Amino acid sequence: MSRIFYAIALIWALTGAAFAHDFSALARVLPDESRITDEGRAGVRLDLGLSQGVPYRVFTLRDPYRMVLDFQEVDWTGLDSEAFLQTDRISGVQFGAYVPGWSRMVLELGAPLAVGAADLRVDQDTGAARLSLRLQGTDFDTFAASAGAPRQPDWDLPEPAVTPIMPGTNSTSVLRVMLDPGHGGIDPGAEVDGTDEKTLMLTFARELRELLLRTGGYQVVMTRVDDQFVSLERRIALAHRAGADIFISLHADILSEGRAHGAAVYTLSDEASDVASHKLAERHDRGDLISGVDLSGADDQVADVLLDIARQETKPRTDALARALADGMTQQGGPMNNRPIRTASFSVLKAADIPSVLVELGFLSSPRDLKNIRNPEWRAGMARGLVSGLENWRREDLVKRSLIGQ
Repeated sequence: MSRIFYAIALIWALTGAAFAHDFSALARVLPDESRITDEGRAGVRLDLGLSQGVPYRVFTLRDPYRMVLDFQEVDWTGLDSEAFLQTDRISGVQFGAYVPGWSRMVLELGAPLAVGAADLRVDQDTGAARLSLRLQGTDFDTFAASAGAPRQPDWDLPEPAVTPIMPGTNSTSVLRVMLDPGHGGIDPGAEVDGTDEKTLMLTFARELRELLLRTGGYQVVMTRVDDQFVSLERRIALAHRAGADIFISLHADILSEGRAHGAAVYTLSDEASDVASHKLAERHDRGDLISGVDLSGADDQVADVLLDIARQETKPRTDALARALADGMTQQGGPMNNRPIRTASFSVLKAADIPSVLVELGFLSSPRDLKNIRNPEWRAGMARGLVSGLENWRREDLVKRSLIGQ
């Protein structure tokens, strides 16, 4: 019991001590003074050089084993993960922006580790700081007993970014569209040649939003409007909070399996339509793991059954939406994937009562797709295709729903 109490007490002691200091402005990481090294029987040592001291907290998560460090706030520019991580006892490290005002580092642990000692020292002359953590091996039961994210409601749940209805628009005929730029913050998504998915998709979401507003008859909501992390389940919560009529998640991934090039539209299914779609869903869901989200207790079989029943009513509308969007992009010249409509178990599509699709504009692993997605004129064409598809779907959906009402 004492070991469990010590692990928990240490986390909160660290937090309390850090906030006792009067820190301000944005701290910069000092790459030359930052290392994660193996010290043999003594454990693993993490040294993080900072331009100034910052408040921080430390906690652990399981399934899989992770250690999370939150900072208020750090600019990670210049820190190279390969140079930073110099031990095999940590299988991976991720760092970046998390929520406004906070940054996060996540250590993927090869085996259970606990904080044995922690020290944040600030140079009184320069103001520079060094955070040192000594991580020691622990047993599975002790790790499990002390693991878990601190309970802070809305930690990664910003208010929906709702764009007001344009003047003169008939609100009764307005379609509220939730645009979901994939990834964000600590989770960059796919990365190729200095280009990352999170930035490209945020850019495209803004462009698509503007086109929808100029078209008229749409109110646009976004899960994020800047470089901010939002967990998968919270993206769905935002759609419900905003009262979205449809949900469109935007991505441009990297995939070696199958013919990974050209645009495609995905709908939800427990059974992926092909191996490539299954692998893609695994990659997308991994974003929550590397970002340190606590997924324990998320599996409720009874709730899943009830949600599946509700989805059966939404599925025909979702399938029609996917076909309309794919047709719209095809009319703009695509290029489209050889199988432009696919299915996979994407967590972000699991809203039971909202028609939800995931649009892969292309794959950054394809040189042709990468060139296209970087091109503003090509993106404008794809945005026009999506708007055209939405217009067609909305007209047909209104007719079908009126017939059902009769």
